Amino acid sequence: MDGRQKEHCTQRQDTSAVRHRKTCKTNEGSECLSQPSNETSNGANKRIPKRGGHLDSPSKDDHVPVHTLVLVLVLSVCTRFYKITEPPHVCWDETHFGKMGSYYINRTFFFDVHPPLGKMLIGLAGYLTGYDGTFPFIKPGDKYEHHNYWGMRAFCAALGSCLPPFAFLIVLELSHSTPAALIAASLLIFDTGCITLSQYILLDPILMFFIMGSVLCMVRFNTQRLRPFSFSWWFWLLLTGFCLSGSLGVKFVGLFVILLVGINTAFDLWRLLGDLSLSLVDFGKHLLARVFGLIMLPLFLYTTIFAVHFVVLNRSGPGDGFFSSSFQSRLIGNNLHNASMPEYLAYGSVITVKNLRIAGGYLHSHWHLYPEGVGAHQQQVTGYLHKDYNNLWLVKRPDNSDDLTGPPELVRHGDIIKLEHKETTRNLHSHFHEAPLTKKHLQVTGYGINGSGDMNDLWQVEVCGGKKGDPVKVLRSKVRFLHRSTGCVLCSSGKTLPKWGWEQVEVTCSPYVKETPSTQWNIEDLINPKLPNISLSVLKPTFLEIIWESHIVMIRGNSGLKPKDNEMHSKPWHWPINYQGLRFSGVNETEYRVYLLGNPVIWWLNLLSLALFVLMLTVASLAKQRGVKMEGMRKVHCHTLMEGGGMLLLGWLLHYLPFYIMGRILYYHHYFPAMLFSSMLTGITLDIFLQDLHLLFSSSISHYLVRGGQFILLLGFIYSFYLFHPLSYGMRGPLAHDPASFMAGLRWMESWEF
Repeated sequence: MDGRQKEHCTQRQDTSAVRHRKTCKTNEGSECLSQPSNETSNGANKRIPKRGGHLDSPSKDDHVPVHTLVLVLVLSVCTRFYKITEPPHVCWDETHFGKMGSYYINRTFFFDVHPPLGKMLIGLAGYLTGYDGTFPFIKPGDKYEHHNYWGMRAFCAALGSCLPPFAFLIVLELSHSTPAALIAASLLIFDTGCITLSQYILLDPILMFFIMGSVLCMVRFNTQRLRPFSFSWWFWLLLTGFCLSGSLGVKFVGLFVILLVGINTAFDLWRLLGDLSLSLVDFGKHLLARVFGLIMLPLFLYTTIFAVHFVVLNRSGPGDGFFSSSFQSRLIGNNLHNASMPEYLAYGSVITVKNLRIAGGYLHSHWHLYPEGVGAHQQQVTGYLHKDYNNLWLVKRPDNSDDLTGPPELVRHGDIIKLEHKETTRNLHSHFHEAPLTKKHLQVTGYGINGSGDMNDLWQVEVCGGKKGDPVKVLRSKVRFLHRSTGCVLCSSGKTLPKWGWEQVEVTCSPYVKETPSTQWNIEDLINPKLPNISLSVLKPTFLEIIWESHIVMIRGNSGLKPKDNEMHSKPWHWPINYQGLRFSGVNETEYRVYLLGNPVIWWLNLLSLALFVLMLTVASLAKQRGVKMEGMRKVHCHTLMEGGGMLLLGWLLHYLPFYIMGRILYYHHYFPAMLFSSMLTGITLDIFLQDLHLLFSSSISHYLVRGGQFILLLGFIYSFYLFHPLSYGMRGPLAHDPASFMAGLRWMESWEF
């Protein structure tokens, strides 16, 4: 070791000693809190020296750099709100979530695969800013014209503007380094992908707001270990639970951040359990407090979200058909709401038949035939999720006889009937041809004309749990239809037919006669003027039944999302490498084009930083395992890598890896919650890497290398944002593959389609 290195080491040791003395207190026993020891009697870890010698509990010297935070907030707001009203037409998924906001304003019931909080907030933002809920949101490209849409976009942009400040505060709390926090915030400020997602009427900025809020509150709660059950301790605990309920209330992927907080809490409780100075009674208090704040409170708030959702959406709408008959009976305007109809099914009645499987649909037919090569070339029979005239069927006797003068004869358990489609006059029919999608089932078709057919049109009625002679009750009886010729049972498979089947639900005849919701049906509508009517008010379900059914419908709907023809979707391995973006607006050179694509400099730097972090963590772990003596900043850096960096790496993994096992269609924007964790991890990794250059260079050289590295990073973020900002703020003119385009030199990957 040369003289300069010895001098540097001596200076560092002296400085560390001074800092060490500053952190010692002269309380009872004059114990130095920075010395390794057991945990305090309150179950809190002894404080670890911070970057710069501070402790991890709040103090006068431990303050947020307010001016830097304000700068981050101002830059974030400016980048998100710039050209917020452009383009003045519907972009990408605004056609869905803007429409759903309108449904809330109009109190019209609808179905969506996500929980309701995000759409409720969008509707509320529109209502408060003067939007009247009359714009139809039919398709992307539709002009907003005089409709007041900016409030909903501004609300999403406002929540998106909070992400960089949140990242700044989280990284600052984990690393106690302002440069690290500033790097993390800059990655999000100047990322074109984050900007684009924040500027439109979408759920993503709302979801990411609650995810980042959850993480920030969690790390702030962790800093309150020395003050258990104080006001600030309770405040951050309860605020964590509040943000967790918001995350799950927007999308089910909020479960990932709940899992992250749950793992952190489990380790925290395990640490407390190992504190022998903490009584089991006190440990029980800690446990119950976390159960209340992180389980009971979020569950209550999440349930409240649905209670508000059901109270607001009390009018019949396009979502009725996805739900059961009893669910529909509570919707104003639905034909089952405060309605009356005959109590029992009789021959000669016109009925609709609804499958009891969630989203199983109404028994439906239409004039279209099965295509050649798909079973018999006969009329299609499907399950349809909406009310329609083609859902009507006429109940007939097997011999087609109909006594028009006598009293109506009830249909009973064990009776043989025919079902004639009201519109096409073809009979419900099955035969020994395999079903279109479920190959072990038999095909169901419409056959014959004007009620004439053959023996394959006969079905035996079975009331589930009934006995021979029991009448079929409207809405209340679970009914199965057994095919007389083949012995199979009428079934809704839940699978979606291709375009030739109008993407309706496949109806089959199942050889598996076990009772399941797929093979059970109920009579929902019944028209028969000969029968007396009764009130249906007794059918209204309880709140718990409503919320349970809603979740089953959402989960099945989510898992059933499949790519449509020519629809742009992606695979999880595409996302970290920024392989392919999404068209938000416009296709040709005459249109206003917006393209969702992350800033490639930032995204590829994140990817490299992930590899660098793993390498640095491995080296630090090996050094610790081998007993290498680490003091001062080296010890702090090692702790930051393992604790703060490890938590962010876990967050990235939890928000990314599950997509590899999902069966539903995936899009590029699904990666953005994971990208938030990756960016925060990059801030910590690069900052520690630069700070540790003193291990390789002299003090004076490493100082300039640190400042130079920070300057180059910031300059790179700003310049790359300058190059790619048209992706977010709009492009016109020639496409990027045209040499005349001003974006021609920026199409660095062939898969980018801007």
